[in-house]
Amino acid sequence: MTLLSEPEETTTTDRPAPGRLRVILMLEVYEGAQDRFLDAYELLRYQVSAVPGHVSDQLCQSIDDPSRWLITSEWESAEPFLAWVDSPAHREMVKPMHGCVRDNRSLRYTVLRETRGTTATDSPAPPLRPGEHHPGVAGTPRPGPDGVVRHALSFTVQPGAEARAAELLAGYRSPQARVDDTTRLLRTSLFMRGNRIVRCVEVAGDLVAALRHVARQPEVRAVEEAINPYLEEDRDLDDPLSARDFFQRAALPAVHHHAAPKAGPVQRHAYLYPVRPGAGAALAELLSEEDEHAAADPGGPLVRATVHRHDDLVVRLVDLLGDPADDPATALGLAGPRAAAVIGKLAEPAERTPDGLRRLLAECAMTPVTDRTSAED
Repeated sequence: MTLLSEPEETTTTDRPAPGRLRVILMLEVYEGAQDRFLDAYELLRYQVSAVPGHVSDQLCQSIDDPSRWLITSEWESAEPFLAWVDSPAHREMVKPMHGCVRDNRSLRYTVLRETRGTTATDSPAPPLRPGEHHPGVAGTPRPGPDGVVRHALSFTVQPGAEARAAELLAGYRSPQARVDDTTRLLRTSLFMRGNRIVRCVEVAGDLVAALRHVARQPEVRAVEEAINPYLEEDRDLDDPLSARDFFQRAALPAVHHHAAPKAGPVQRHAYLYPVRPGAGAALAELLSEEDEHAAADPGGPLVRATVHRHDDLVVRLVDLLGDPADDPATALGLAGPRAAAVIGKLAEPAERTPDGLRRLLAECAMTPVTDRTSAED
């Protein structure tokens, strides 16, 4: 049977795009850093006001706790804000605030209804329904029918540092699995291809609580600090803004998962696809259809498959019976009726011959670094 036949991510591309966006950034400023924070904001406010789509912003201070601040901004729509907040320009703009802020939280809201005096203005778009989210915004990770939340992080190390990074990431002691009474780490699988690292996690319960729990573990913190000099992009895990920015860029959400109970020894593999520019979303959908087809085949080797995607970065995590080279089509997600369409979304289309599929398999296959399954307490 298929455990999850519907995508874990739903979008609203068939509905009117919402109008203005209200962004609320809640900040806690370090004691003694208020003047530096205000100087940083004074510089930032004019840079942000020049970003296309920006309407206005306000800086507010709590009347109950002077260390707590609020920055609200309004944008013509979500699209220009999302494009800016994910850009290198944004990362450079906010650097002056690094070291000033102890904690922060960003909230984003569509302006649906507004009243000014006797004048009311309503957005033409209806409110999002439960389970929906705005196009371009990843949905909150949700558990499948098996109760497992799946997520991944992806980042790159400097060329030439791959072996040292793999050594560090494979050698640390596993963190405590139990987070609280409702959340538990189940499995962490880490793969590399070239200088790209992908870390896939499976959690029972609250994913955010689990990630925070892992980040606080001394053994994990030590290896994260040790790998910092080898990363292509700088990060400071002691700075909440820098850490949040890094992990937002590294997020590789699970967008589809299919599974079926099958007997036999299972091996885990990961495949990184050479995606044609702009084809990432379509490729993920097609791979999902292929995996649903393959999982439903009782004699096939596919036991589980999860597609992770961020823009055109598409990684597929699969659990297979037997050697992938024995059935490269199923291993790659090319054994069903949409195989030709999948190949058409690749930057370098492969021949659907045994030799062609094996070459593509070798090109896409990621090298396993570590695969840790938590034991019961």
